Amino acid sequence: MAQAVPSDPQPAGKRAQFAWCLYDWANSGFPTVIVTFVFAAYFSRAVAENTIQGTADWGHALAISGIAIAIISPILGSIADRTGRRKPWLGVFAAISIVAVALLWYTRPEPSYVLWALVFFVIANTAWEIANVFYNAMLPGLVSSDRIGRLSGWSWGLGYMGGLSCLALLLVLFVQAKTPLFGLDKEAAEHIRIVGPMVAVWFAVFAIPIFLWTPDEAGRKTTASAAIREGLAQLAGTLRQIRRHANIARFLLARLFYVDGMNTMFAFGGIYAAGTFGMSFAEIIQFGIALNVTAGLGAAGFAWLDDRIGSKRTVQIGILGLIAFGVPLLVVEGKLWFWLLALPLGIFMGPVQAASRSLMAHLAPTELRTEMFGLYALSGKVTSFAGPAVLAWATVAFESQRAGMATIIAFFVVGFVLIGLVAAPRR
Repeated sequence: MAQAVPSDPQPAGKRAQFAWCLYDWANSGFPTVIVTFVFAAYFSRAVAENTIQGTADWGHALAISGIAIAIISPILGSIADRTGRRKPWLGVFAAISIVAVALLWYTRPEPSYVLWALVFFVIANTAWEIANVFYNAMLPGLVSSDRIGRLSGWSWGLGYMGGLSCLALLLVLFVQAKTPLFGLDKEAAEHIRIVGPMVAVWFAVFAIPIFLWTPDEAGRKTTASAAIREGLAQLAGTLRQIRRHANIARFLLARLFYVDGMNTMFAFGGIYAAGTFGMSFAEIIQFGIALNVTAGLGAAGFAWLDDRIGSKRTVQIGILGLIAFGVPLLVVEGKLWFWLLALPLGIFMGPVQAASRSLMAHLAPTELRTEMFGLYALSGKVTSFAGPAVLAWATVAFESQRAGMATIIAFFVVGFVLIGLVAAPRR
């Protein structure tokens, strides 16, 4: 049975919509540069005792962050629904993430700095994800329901371009430069460590427009204590009466698996490229730039398909593409084959993420929107420790990064099967 969708809001202006999309450009430097390609590879190869131990430590850090996100995000989302406003919450957690990622600069290439790197990475990653709860909840209020897929897809595409641009600047100004900008010392890995402050500045500068131009919902007259009390009561009531939202529950269960697989793939992509295929930092950044191009094109191109055939079908197509190109990547040898398979895989990364967000926007009741996006974040994080933990275990047990990465495919398969049980929203 098709699900009814909420009535359309009054669409925001083009400038407001662009400013909302630009936040994706602003914050995408973090997952691209820090989580996936540069800092993760630097940590595993230069900071940790060895690549295997570094891979396991990174997986454990992601697991800890995932547990924190799973606990905090639905609670804060429910409280925010009582207060009405989202931008103050967005600002607070974006600021925490910016400060924490800037402090990664002090991670020297010595094992004694492992704890420093992991602590501030966990803080930055947790705050980054929680900020996205409030950012995503703003989407349905900015555009009519028949254009949600396009706006969501375009913002993901712009985000990939933002990550690409940040990577390109790093490559030209620091990593491949004979004399890095600011006279940074390569012997102390300063040309790599600079990614922390650079991502922080990038995030802060380009996030400004959303706070200036994108409208927020009107605040509601309620005290902080009342908002907390009522928000927690509302969340508890929603969880007790989950059968009333059974279709959303099925979607969140499916997303729990395939997003866990995607998050693990993102987190260990650079580590896998460095450890298994022997890519240098410069090659990893070049690969990251190319992958962001294909992912951005996929997100923007599939945005039209999302509004045409529906978000659910778009997600299904994306997951199939990830499986089809992911399996061969586990067995091929040589950098050429890695490039030939990984770049087309990128085309399906963006559509899965963007269409999942638009599907949640279609399914969520208006009065529970931020709470539902809190549960949406929970579904991507409540078992997020599982993907990295299983990967870390398999990597150590078999002494092989390929064995660890193979566990990701199982998450995609389960997610694909479960999303088939979700009733698509009425079009």
